[in-house]
Amino acid sequence: MGKVITFGEVLMRISPRGNKKFVQSNIVEFYFGGTELNVGISISNFGGNVKHISAVSDDFIGDTALTYIQKFGVDTSAVVKSKRPLGVYFLEVGAVIRPSMISYNRSHSAFSEIEPSKVNWETALEGGEWLHWTGITPALSQGAFDVLKEGLKLAREKGLAVSADPTYRSGLWKYGQDPKEALIDLLNYSTIFIGGVNEINEVLGTDFGYENDDFIEASKQLIKEFPSIEKVFDKIRTSLNSSWHKIRARMWNGHEFRETEDIDITHVVDRIGTGDAFAAGLIYGLQEYEDYKAMEFASAACALKHTYEGDVNFATVNEVNNIIAGNITGRLKR
Repeated sequence: MGKVITFGEVLMRISPRGNKKFVQSNIVEFYFGGTELNVGISISNFGGNVKHISAVSDDFIGDTALTYIQKFGVDTSAVVKSKRPLGVYFLEVGAVIRPSMISYNRSHSAFSEIEPSKVNWETALEGGEWLHWTGITPALSQGAFDVLKEGLKLAREKGLAVSADPTYRSGLWKYGQDPKEALIDLLNYSTIFIGGVNEINEVLGTDFGYENDDFIEASKQLIKEFPSIEKVFDKIRTSLNSSWHKIRARMWNGHEFRETEDIDITHVVDRIGTGDAFAAGLIYGLQEYEDYKAMEFASAACALKHTYEGDVNFATVNEVNNIIAGNITGRLKR
């Protein structure tokens, strides 16, 4: 498969051990992650060639983050240093009927001061075949939006595939940019849409429902509005409670609708990064398999991520394919 480039913030996650609340514990664990970085590391774990573009703090925490990323084989040559601190978020992992709780401290982070002069996209995209972006990054600052748009324009000029996961989080858009206009602008440079009816409704101003027929019509209208988009993939989560989820996926690739079977996750260890695992599985799968198998691979990768602590999916290609083959008992491998 070709080189994949990801662009986004690197965050440190701080959590009490297990399912404790902060008030219960004086011992915490930390992990590094970030929406786009999680995608990149997962693809690298599948054997892919990945470069991540970001900004980290110019201190031992930033150095530790880079060492962590590099140990997965991800190229960090396009990561710049900043005098501002690394972004942090705090997570309490819920259980059964108690939901997880999350709080971000990223408004003045190292990545928040990213600007076009700090990223050489010509060099960063050299040898690349795929660029992945999400709606998180352009929501963080005008500079992040400008850098991303510049990279997307050049990527399309060079013929790279561009996957978009236009996650909309209203609480992040605080610098004056209109979220809908911004996402519409960026989607014009995208070829693969990773999202469902909610994301399509947000962009198009429509009110499609969640049934398959609505998803198909929504996808058709999205592709009509954005001719560069060729295929739409949607991950569907059914949450019975905090500890028991079901995952399936559906697609419209311009001429065919397909849907996978549910995968039951009856004991969720950690759901952070599961959507990123889906995106990573899809990006890998679309370069290695036909569309339906790629979607199956993405859904199984997403399901497996629920079994790993931290933001990153550690699953290998063989492990994902074992899930697709129906090997879901968790029996000891000898």
